[in-house]
Amino acid sequence: MKNVSLKNALIAGALLAATTFGSGPALAQSPVTLDSDVKVERTVVDDGVSEQVLTAPVDVVPGDKLVFETSYANNGSEVIENFVVTNPLPAAVKLAAEDNSFVVSIDGGKTYAASVADLSVSSEAGRKAELADVTHIRWTLARLEPGERGSLSYQAIVR
Repeated sequence: MKNVSLKNALIAGALLAATTFGSGPALAQSPVTLDSDVKVERTVVDDGVSEQVLTAPVDVVPGDKLVFETSYANNGSEVIENFVVTNPLPAAVKLAAEDNSFVVSIDGGKTYAASVADLSVSSEAGRKAELADVTHIRWTLARLEPGERGSLSYQAIVR
């Protein structure tokens, strides 16, 4: 039963992608659509050959690696500049690795830095932040052409 609750929490977390514009119309008028998904990464061995596969998160346990993906599409007829996608990390996971395509926050999305190493946890006399401290990640898409589609992803590990 714990796995079912964890699965629901992970899926809910994947669907919480928030967006903002650097300039332009409000989110309610956005021609950009987002779709979020989460998969569990498993190693499958077939005839002695190992392969990494992504599957639905049916049975998720601590230590499993998950891939969270947000797909986007500019369905409008105009270029959109500085489109921001922010993903809160579900509490049940920790960021697996940094990526230079996104910035990170450890304070609930109030401030961001290019690297976890650039952040400190003030409650513990300035302890350097760790991947487990990350609460949000954010991408800024400089320019989305009409009809442009793509996806953004990050990996996390179930706590």
